[in-house]
Amino acid sequence: MTRTHRTTGTEHRRRRAADARSRNRRAAGAALTATALLAAAGCAGADTSALGGKPADAAKLKLSPTTAPARGQLDRADWLLEDEPDSLDLDTQGTSAGRVVLTNVCERLYQLRPDMSVKPFLAEKARTPDSRTLVLTVRDGVTFHDGSKLTAADVLWSLQRHADPDMEQADEFGNVMKMERTGPRDITVRFKRPDALFTKALAGDAGIVWNPRQVKAAGKEFGTPGQGDACSGPYRLKSWKSGDSIGIEAYEGYWGKQPLTRRVDFRWASDSALVNALKTGAADGAYAESPNTAAALRTTKGLKQYYGPSTASLVLIPTARGGLKDPAIRRALSLALDRKGIANSGYGGLVQPWAAPVGAGAWGYEKQHFAAAQRKLASVAPVSPTADDIAEARKLVKEAGAPGDPVVIGTDSSQGRTVVANATRAALQRIGVKAQIKTVPPAQFEEFYSDPGARADIDALVGDWYISKSDPMGFYDNGLSDSSNNWVGFKDATYDRLVGRALGTLDDKRRARLATDIQRRFVAAAVWIPVAQVPTALVLSDKLTGPPASQAYLYYPWAAQLGPRKAG
Repeated sequence: MTRTHRTTGTEHRRRRAADARSRNRRAAGAALTATALLAAAGCAGADTSALGGKPADAAKLKLSPTTAPARGQLDRADWLLEDEPDSLDLDTQGTSAGRVVLTNVCERLYQLRPDMSVKPFLAEKARTPDSRTLVLTVRDGVTFHDGSKLTAADVLWSLQRHADPDMEQADEFGNVMKMERTGPRDITVRFKRPDALFTKALAGDAGIVWNPRQVKAAGKEFGTPGQGDACSGPYRLKSWKSGDSIGIEAYEGYWGKQPLTRRVDFRWASDSALVNALKTGAADGAYAESPNTAAALRTTKGLKQYYGPSTASLVLIPTARGGLKDPAIRRALSLALDRKGIANSGYGGLVQPWAAPVGAGAWGYEKQHFAAAQRKLASVAPVSPTADDIAEARKLVKEAGAPGDPVVIGTDSSQGRTVVANATRAALQRIGVKAQIKTVPPAQFEEFYSDPGARADIDALVGDWYISKSDPMGFYDNGLSDSSNNWVGFKDATYDRLVGRALGTLDDKRRARLATDIQRRFVAAAVWIPVAQVPTALVLSDKLTGPPASQAYLYYPWAAQLGPRKAG
């Protein structure tokens, strides 16, 4: 019997919902911060829906995991977040804003590299004596920011904290049978069954090594303003002024290479305030969570943009309510959907029409194999539908019988989702299926993901999704018969069996072959309907360079490589 795998899209939909709630709770504080940024910028407002004139050519959008190396040091950088973190304890509040800060401060047992590959890190070595055993050798010579030595006992304590059922990462440890010290620097993890994704989880938040003494001393206040960071990374937490800013500074006792930028000050603003601060030089850079933010800045003088691999995607998530319950109707919709039009009209060409439900950043291994498999999917999820695609779609609808009631498409009023919803309605109407759109406020929209009752009146959700792991198998458990994210009720015993086998296959080449077979089945059944992949967008002063441009920025010390573009 397979299980729904742990930290996949579910994790990141939940966390984006948490980010939205955080944004609402912090409205007053964010407004003050935005006001300060706008005062520094000396301008009024900007409309992020203005996509900077002619859209980019999505087909020619160059994705690179890195930017050019910096050529010197930088005393200080001002960086923008879209939210103030709720907490800097990622075990209790794992939001993106907190992670963008802490990835420079806290280190993990494994490291997600800019090219989305994974390697041992604070675990200097790793070996698998058998398929159900992982032995980690802890790196020697590492100190926490209070100067104390990082030990194997600290690693074991941290893993046990992550595995606590009340913690965010607990489900990463569902397959773990036992964790123990087996040598002065060795930790041995024993599994109930082989687990191909556990080391990838250790490159995420499940692999952070905390200083137990600092965490215990802070108690329930750990991760709040005024508390230390309890980590070992290239930066230490200098300050957190609630409602205003967070500062980090280079840790002089760092065991590795000293960071190029000595201090980074984080402030937060969303939408127009963020765009204006970047346009006027009040901030040096930001990782834009929304493609429309990047699109609004694409032609701005003094800024450069970089686009990198990401696991994120735009998708239509069908439900079993009625109109899209039949897989033939779902396949017909996929054939008729104008993905290129969506990319241009909704996102300024900064998303790419895509035939798989997970972005290319998930290809942390066997990249060529995954790329070839992705290209083969174009016949069922075309970039722009041809006359033959439409004819085939109409044939599928005729044979299946068009639904009697309109297909209801759930969305909010954001520009991108509105364009996707309209394009979906147009595609359905073009192939003889009635459709209508249900628009709800953003806060209510988030409830669609977590509350079956909230989506009781819709047939498809205009969704966005990303996974933390650089492995497609971190996504495809969403199609399991018992998955809470399988809203349409797809059931296939062969699919379930293949997912279970892939999750237990440690050999990358063999797992990649299984993963692409699973992907083909998922897309053919249109369990979810892929629309586009969403690259990471780094917006940066043209005087600076160095940080990664890929989704690794959420887990990799990006600020340490930030510096001047020119020496001197």
